[in-house]
Amino acid sequence: MKEKKFTITDDTGVHARPATLLVNKAGQYESEIEMHYNGKTVNLKSIMGVMSLGVPKGAEISVTADGSDEDQALQGVEEVIKEHLGE
Repeated sequence: MKEKKFTITDDTGVHARPATLLVNKAGQYESEIEMHYNGKTVNLKSIMGVMSLGVPKGAEISVTADGSDEDQALQGVEEVIKEHLGE
């Protein structure tokens, strides 16, 4: 299992458009991918799960990937986060 931490810098946090991009990217991989925020964990392939976290600007999140393509999965998710949400 691999894990990466990110800080959300987008003014509106994780809102519908970037959440959709994240879910679509996560869906391209075989690995189980999860987002962790504020003691809660959701499947990153679930738009309802991601939106239910209500991640605001300034939040620290972590993303884990576990499976045969976990390295590629984390890299893909990282690219979406850096392009649309934070660092």
